[in-house]
Amino acid sequence: MQPQVKPRNPHFSSGPCSKRPGYDVNSLDISTLGRSHRSTIGKAALQRACEDTAELLGLPAGYRVGVVPGSDTGAVEMAMWSLLGARGVDILQWESFGKGWLSDATKELKLQVNAHEADYGVLPDLAKVNFDNDVIFTWNGTTSGVKVPNGDWIPDDRAGLTICDATSSVFAMEMPWEKLDVITYSWQKVLGGEGAHGMLILSPRAVERLESWKPAWPMPKLFRMTSNGKLNEGIFKGDTINTPSMLAVADYLDALDWVRAIGGVAETIKRSNANLAVLAGFVAAHDWIDFLAQTPETLSNTSVCLTLKATPDQVKAMIKLLDKEGVAYDIGSYRDAPPGLRIWCGATVGEQDLKDLLPWLEWAYKEVVPA
Repeated sequence: MQPQVKPRNPHFSSGPCSKRPGYDVNSLDISTLGRSHRSTIGKAALQRACEDTAELLGLPAGYRVGVVPGSDTGAVEMAMWSLLGARGVDILQWESFGKGWLSDATKELKLQVNAHEADYGVLPDLAKVNFDNDVIFTWNGTTSGVKVPNGDWIPDDRAGLTICDATSSVFAMEMPWEKLDVITYSWQKVLGGEGAHGMLILSPRAVERLESWKPAWPMPKLFRMTSNGKLNEGIFKGDTINTPSMLAVADYLDALDWVRAIGGVAETIKRSNANLAVLAGFVAAHDWIDFLAQTPETLSNTSVCLTLKATPDQVKAMIKLLDKEGVAYDIGSYRDAPPGLRIWCGATVGEQDLKDLLPWLEWAYKEVVPA
């Protein structure tokens, strides 16, 4: 029978993600709207975005945080164009975004790259990564639901830099910051913020590279982080390269305030893990659904990707039915990924909403897949 109780919040999209519980756009501090981002009030808001991020994440001393254009993609590209070329490059890819970084490094920057590739659902062999080279990888494969289990595979005495796309892992997973030289993410993922802006975090080692290495290729203005061979420190103190949306900044600050109010990153990680446990129990109890990730230690607790015993058309019909019923929006797998479901389990999603979703998943499956 069709379930009667629907999730109060049907937003399970993997990006932009659900707003925090209790979110109200009218509660935002919009005193910066209509003001220059370079005004005292505008720059103070941007600087707070950087400083509060560093504080909440517990970044090591000397790590710099900046707001950059182009969402997570812009932040990764900024790092690649500015830092690569000084030594060899290893790139890991096991889903679509890692594949994009590999393509840009080889086809656009035309670098010789050691590629470590794996199919959706599994990781490449981490033991084969050469840390004498610069290493680029996603911490969590947003489109595959597969994460690296920890940072033990990254040596402390590495010669190269580690460039980590952490857009669907930061604020939801334990991150060994000392092992990461560049970290990028976007507001619209784990915190449920607005799109268009990226966060770029640099270690002292990354700053040293910026000040000692000049790439051979022309540098687009939006990617330039140095002036006369020195880091433009203003970028990491609220002086953005281009004009940001101050409304989006206010929204991000609201999300950071919420993280602090509920107990910090430890609590957002706890909530993400609890949400994953809800889905894990459902998967264990039903033989027609399974995780795309092949091993438990690599299973994402944010972008949870699921495979079904169903044809691609049946999966589409199921997704359309759930959308029509107002039960779950935007839960189809990424366009490049195997057909299936992708359900966001980050901290802004309520555990009870996931519990209320599960009977609907079973109902929709039985509606579209003949017994």
